[in-house]
Amino acid sequence: MKIAVAGAGIIGACTAWAAAKQGHSVTLFEQDTAMAHTSRSSSKLLHGGLRYLETGQFALVKKALHARRFWLKHAPDLCRPLELLFPIYARRGRPKWQVGIGTRLYDFLAAGSGFPYSAWLGKAETLARCPTLLSDGLKGAFSFYDAQMDDYALGQRVVEQCRRLGVSVAEHHKIESFGQLAEFERIANAAGPWAMALRSLQGGTPAYAIDWVRGSHIFIDRFQPQALMLPVPQEKRIFFVLPYQGKTLIGTTEVRQSHPDAQRPSETETAYLLAAYNAYHSEKLTANDISGSFSGVRPLIKSAADPSNATREWAFERVGNVLHIYGGKWTTAQLQGEAALQELLK
Repeated sequence: MKIAVAGAGIIGACTAWAAAKQGHSVTLFEQDTAMAHTSRSSSKLLHGGLRYLETGQFALVKKALHARRFWLKHAPDLCRPLELLFPIYARRGRPKWQVGIGTRLYDFLAAGSGFPYSAWLGKAETLARCPTLLSDGLKGAFSFYDAQMDDYALGQRVVEQCRRLGVSVAEHHKIESFGQLAEFERIANAAGPWAMALRSLQGGTPAYAIDWVRGSHIFIDRFQPQALMLPVPQEKRIFFVLPYQGKTLIGTTEVRQSHPDAQRPSETETAYLLAAYNAYHSEKLTANDISGSFSGVRPLIKSAADPSNATREWAFERVGNVLHIYGGKWTTAQLQGEAALQELLK
């Protein structure tokens, strides 16, 4: 079957990959270059999403926890298991019992994935691993495992696999009308943040709405000895402090915006991330310590007033021979691509 996939982010690339593996003739269209936008602007984690357990997304978390293994197997040079610590403070943030239940449930859902189980570390060991963490009120930390990736390189690896299987990758080729794709029997709209623009070409009311949520990160030019997951003070949100390619990566924000295009992190966002980091560390950071920054727009299915609570699941809508793909997350992109192909071929 002759298939067109619009959008060469990780979801579109995985959809094209799935189709090519089944022997279909596939063209992957991209308005810019492959992996140029959201897919290269993640937190660099392949993770189940410990915080998604609080919103009851158990099925998604289980899928994602097992999906980590696929990427580690297929690209061990671009991914690695990563131990994270979730510090617990007295009278601050989530209580020890709550996080403990979460990490045990994470272990249960990850059973058979090959990752180590979570563990409790006392105060002394936590500080030995993270010497700059504030010690006042610190009880210890829960250790748990996810994985880290080079998102851009891993995405390019998928595109490379597509090419090896005969997929034609047409970059700098924007789809203005589905009439441009009249020669194709099936079309997948995997345009991510721009999926609604393509959906509008067919008219009618879309089955889903998209929340454009900007996630910003900052780099600090110093080595980070231990990956951390921390609650944002006075909020339910969490943020990460991660070692990444010899630097410290801090993120992310979640800012709803009215358009799909990414923009530079705002001063408000960088100040927010610095304040969150400084609330837990004795060595304070200032704007002068920031060596780089980036942001990406996540196309989440609109499902909650607070984007932090929005589902990270995916959904499909079929209109004629076009399959519109909404939502999803990096970790489960391969599974989503396979599922999209099944829907496309119906």
